[in-house]
Parts: sequence; structure tokens; C-alpha cells
Amino acid sequence: MTGKAAYHHGDLRRVLLAAAVQAIEESGVTALSLRDLARRAGVSHAAPAHHFGDKAGLLTALAVQGFDLLADRLHGAGDDMLEAGVTYVDFAVGHRAHFEVMFRPELYRADAAEVRAANERTRAALYAGVAALPGRRARGADPGQDALAAWSIVHGFATLWLSGALPARIGDDPRAAARVVISRLFD
Repeated sequence: MTGKAAYHHGDLRRVLLAAAVQAIEESGVTALSLRDLARRAGVSHAAPAHHFGDKAGLLTALAVQGFDLLADRLHGAGDDMLEAGVTYVDFAVGHRAHFEVMFRPELYRADAAEVRAANERTRAALYAGVAALPGRRARGADPGQDALAAWSIVHGFATLWLSGALPARIGDDPRAAARVVISRLFD
């Protein structure tokens, strides 16, 4: 995505966010710089700062984009908590740069209204699936605590997968491996 051909008038925000994703996937979030993004997008070195203000502004936009993408995917899984969990892991693997930023609030403006709203959409999608599980109300389960438990398990699995910390015997398909682990919640 380097060179002037990468930038098309009117979509600088999209181009810069895509360049940020690429840079984070290549070198990690700590190596990310606005100057490098400008080079990748084929724009002046001041263009990213003009658009996002600073690195925290760029990462705020990336976190919002990630939370929105994840919320959409979780809503697509419907009330099936197993599928929601597998979808979460699939998102983490397929959107590693977003995932790396989203859950590191020290990197961006976590108190920004757009971040809070996008994060809430993601939480609502997870909460809805947990609340729909049969038998939860009958036994007096707390949907908020159940949602936290489900999130902790799938997030932990996704993080372990991305770091390469899981044993080799688990295989090389994150969706299949996640399905086996997450299904244990319903046994």
C-alpha cells in the first residue's frame, strides 16, 4: 500500500487505518508511527496527524473500528454461545492488529464517547447470547457474571492462541480448537 497510488481522494481515514493494521501486524503496536503510516499511504508526513491528532487518536479510531467489527460478528452468531465464542476467537486471529489494540486501553483514549459506545455494543452482543442460554434464569444465574466468565474463557483462549502458548496437540485450526475448548462450558 505504498506510493501515491495507495491514496484516493476522500478515503484518507480508511487508507490510514488499513496502513496501521498492516504496520501493527508486521512490527507490533509499539513500533507504529504516524510518519511510517504517511509513507505507507503515500501522503505527507503531516496528514495522519492532521486527521487523527496523534498516535493515541489513531489507535482510538482503530479500537472503535475493532469493537464495531467484533460486535457485528457476535450479533451474526445470534444466540448460539458456542458459535459466539468461536466467532470471537476467529475475529482475534483474523483481526490481530485490532485485537492487540482493543484490549490495551492505555494505548488509546478509552474514555472517548465513540470507544465507550463501540465497546458497549460488543458487550451487549455477548450479554445477549449469555442471557439466552437455557436454564440460566431458572437456577438464578447472574447473566453479567456468566458473560464475564464466557468472555474470560474465549479471550484467554484467543490470547493463548495468538501468543503460540497452546500445546501443539491442539492442532493448527483455531476455530476447531476453540470449539472443543468452549464446548466444555456447556457440558
